[in-house]
Amino acid sequence: MTLTADAATDPVDAAQPLHTVYHPQRPLNLFRTVGVLMRGPKDPTMMVAGSTLWRAARTPAGVATLALRQSTEGVHATAWGPGSDWALEQLPRLCGATDNDAGFDPASLTAAGHPHLADVARRTASTRLTRTDLVFDALASAIIEQKVTSFQAFGAWRVLITRFGERAPGPTPRPMFAPPTIDGWRGIPSWAWHSAGVEPPQSRTIVRAAERGLRIADAVLAGPTGADGDRVLVSLPGIGAWTASETRIRALGDPDAVSVGDYHLAHQVGYALTGSRTDDAGMLELLAPWAGHRQRVVRLILASGLIEPRRGPRVAPEDHRRR
Repeated sequence: MTLTADAATDPVDAAQPLHTVYHPQRPLNLFRTVGVLMRGPKDPTMMVAGSTLWRAARTPAGVATLALRQSTEGVHATAWGPGSDWALEQLPRLCGATDNDAGFDPASLTAAGHPHLADVARRTASTRLTRTDLVFDALASAIIEQKVTSFQAFGAWRVLITRFGERAPGPTPRPMFAPPTIDGWRGIPSWAWHSAGVEPPQSRTIVRAAERGLRIADAVLAGPTGADGDRVLVSLPGIGAWTASETRIRALGDPDAVSVGDYHLAHQVGYALTGSRTDDAGMLELLAPWAGHRQRVVRLILASGLIEPRRGPRVAPEDHRRR
């Protein structure tokens, strides 16, 4: 990639943005690949405006805003802020360049009796596993999502990032914000967690993790993948297999991670592969033939539309802020 500079006109940041074009070596669906990182439709760190995907991030070099647009030439990227160089250097990984599906053959799904999933694999072959390399932000968002509905978690994320994050530079279509620094996460007062709807066990877990923030991030990035990579994360109080797996999926693009302990996932996997729901142990047994690519198969199941018919009322969000 070649970086070029051009003048920005946004009043938030008058510094020159950097431009580059990333040329994927394999077919790429930008929106399906990177869009999975969006935490709800009102995520202050990500949005889609027309044909452009906007992303605000706190990189190791500082805050950066990315505007990504795909054409037949490649992915056109413009970056603003002190973290621009880092964001553009990391762009190929964000777009799935390190996603290695060697050893995964969609035909194996047909052979196992799941031709529909094999067809989904062929139709979504341009969807890659994204990697952000931003471990602590992935960890914080996963902790917020523990034991609550997506609606509650995304709302809490929006409130906390907007209130305690940093305004993203550049001409964003609406105000966007990058997550707080690690010290910023640690300094969020108890009343603010409560106001955002985050329960004390989750807020304490994030604060405790922030006390070891950079060491955690460095250890996860340098450590092994798969189950062995969980050891650093699950050694922290309040972080179990689900949170560790979600962190590795988002930050590392781990193709084998399975979010054991998810309220719905085992049921969905069981229904898609057998026609009936199962538990976590059953899910792992069903996914075993695709060891090394279990997250890839999970993504195919989620994209397949094979969803068990609902037999009861939806789980109603519980508002803890009045306690």
